Amino acid sequence: MKIPFSISTKIINLCTDISFIVGQCEGLKVSPPSPELRRQNRIRTIQSSLAIEGNRLSESQVTDIFDNKRVIGPAKDILEVKNAIKAYALIRSYDIYSLKSMLKAHSTLMQDLIKETGTLRSSNVGVFKGDNVVHMAPKYLMVPELMDNLFHFLRKERDLHAFIKSSIFHYELEFIHPFSDGNGRIGRLWQSAILLNTYPVFEYIPVESMIKKKQKEYYRALQLSDRKGNSTAFIEFMLITIKDAMEDFIKNARPGPQNSKTRLSLAKQNFGKQFFSRKDYIQFHKIISSATASRDLLFGAKNKILQKSGHKALTRYRFK
Repeated sequence: MKIPFSISTKIINLCTDISFIVGQCEGLKVSPPSPELRRQNRIRTIQSSLAIEGNRLSESQVTDIFDNKRVIGPAKDILEVKNAIKAYALIRSYDIYSLKSMLKAHSTLMQDLIKETGTLRSSNVGVFKGDNVVHMAPKYLMVPELMDNLFHFLRKERDLHAFIKSSIFHYELEFIHPFSDGNGRIGRLWQSAILLNTYPVFEYIPVESMIKKKQKEYYRALQLSDRKGNSTAFIEFMLITIKDAMEDFIKNARPGPQNSKTRLSLAKQNFGKQFFSRKDYIQFHKIISSATASRDLLFGAKNKILQKSGHKALTRYRFK
């Protein structure tokens, strides 16, 4: 069963723009964000994704739950946050190509919130806005085949850009509505997992937070794709949202003061235990001079950060 979508000029241009920003992130040569920054982004991600579904807890309340502090609020909202904290903590462990892995993630997200956790729905459902049905999901008997087909698409289309593929997957999951509840939050979680699987920088970029800012547009894009019978409109919306989230990140990312020690620390992340030359070191940092590279490597050797072998042009270094 072929999944309907088309690649517009707008989608191609957005992918080019996002890829450029990813390159900027990788070229910043900054140390990995601190645990505190990762924690804050995770808090923003969880609070935003749940707020889209009607959770009333504030970012400060979600922070208190992270810190195991007592929070006064609706028991259901507090449980949703606790479950989401567990689910996002496991994001690197999910097999993005496996329905079984998604079912486990859904079970974690929805534990004690609904009866059918970690299992595909066993009844027909619709999405309502007030008294009006805005989306009638496929019959429940079709769901297993549709989900198998969706994961087959994810595995098969390895050459399709991750930005596009993750957006298609997100839309199709919302269209199928495979679970009795929690479809929105699992869709956003899985798109983040797909992006993170391809680009580690997405560990620090709360795309869900940007979706929350554009919540009305998010639902409009879903409905427009429903009407047109393909996910193109939703892909375009998600690519704009990813781009905006990344631009926010890069705007706030500032390289700290650079010296021999910090430059060597960054180089260690790149070279690991491999031998490298002064030329390799200069190519990695790009903007430093030969004299600066020589001073850094001399500093590393003197302070027993580096192991040095060979002489003159044949000198090679390796981190201890």
